[in-house]
Amino acid sequence: MLFITNDQNAMFYECNFSCDNGIFFKSNEQSFFITDSRYTLEAKEKIKNKNIEVITSSDLITDLIKLAKGIDNIIFDPSQISLESYNKISQTLNLKAESNFHQKLRIIKNENEIKMIKKSQELNKKAFKNFANFLSNNKINGKNELFLNFKAREFLSNKGKYNLSFDPIVAINHNAAKPHALPSKDKIKEGDILLFDAGIKYKRYCSDMTRTAIYDGNIKFTKKQKMPKKIQKIYDIVLKAQELAIKKARSGMKAKEIDLIARDYISNAGYGKFFTHSTGHGIGLDIHELPIISYKSETIIEDGMIFSIEPGIYLDNEIGIRIEDLVVMKNGKAEIL
Repeated sequence: MLFITNDQNAMFYECNFSCDNGIFFKSNEQSFFITDSRYTLEAKEKIKNKNIEVITSSDLITDLIKLAKGIDNIIFDPSQISLESYNKISQTLNLKAESNFHQKLRIIKNENEIKMIKKSQELNKKAFKNFANFLSNNKINGKNELFLNFKAREFLSNKGKYNLSFDPIVAINHNAAKPHALPSKDKIKEGDILLFDAGIKYKRYCSDMTRTAIYDGNIKFTKKQKMPKKIQKIYDIVLKAQELAIKKARSGMKAKEIDLIARDYISNAGYGKFFTHSTGHGIGLDIHELPIISYKSETIIEDGMIFSIEPGIYLDNEIGIRIEDLVVMKNGKAEIL
């Protein structure tokens, strides 16, 4: 037994529909999607499962309490509910708080989910290529990150056909030293290093990829790059760390062991303190899902899990290098999507 509120992706996973004012409640025998009259018609059109009843409500919490009265140990995510709603519900219902419970249910992807994420990443790679062609075939010298970010969105969305997984990162030189850099007014010129991190959604499933490339009048978002000597050294360290983590990842490992493959290589090269985030994250309906590939994560990696491998080195006020791909664990090994 569970209920979901304020998590549209979890709702969608359960019933193929979501909205900004809804509660999904699942008991042993039947499930309910509770929403207001603005959404009930569309909910009934989208929800095909006969075991899910759409309820029109003017007070969602009150109707949830009525439907769930007498049921024990109803699971909910405490991060997805307001204190006011919790206090009202818990006065009547016996609740069981479990953080990220729905992401735990979705941590291993089925074949259809793998197919959707793979398609999403294929479309994302195509957008990267088209954006690179634009950068190469147009006079962009003197254009700032704000403009480049705007143009990146055009190519990613394919003129509005796709939603984005997250706000893309288009960062030049020292701004790329901020792992989640916001677009600035810094202007691009030949010889600059450009970090591009972006993803789109295909049938709500996310993709994610990062490339760091040199702009010499042309640009290619490939892993093979020829950069100035100092930057090339750092780039090659990040690339090797990523390749090793992908090559050595195995089902049965703890997530922290995969993180340490990349982290140890970067540390042994003398840049450990400049690798400031985890090696990767799960992906699916949410851009950040389980498993978390960090040095603290005890999660056991299993076939069917999909996550990013994205080590980086960030030198404050100088340069940031990150390379990211998505992998699916298949037959015990990591396969790049």
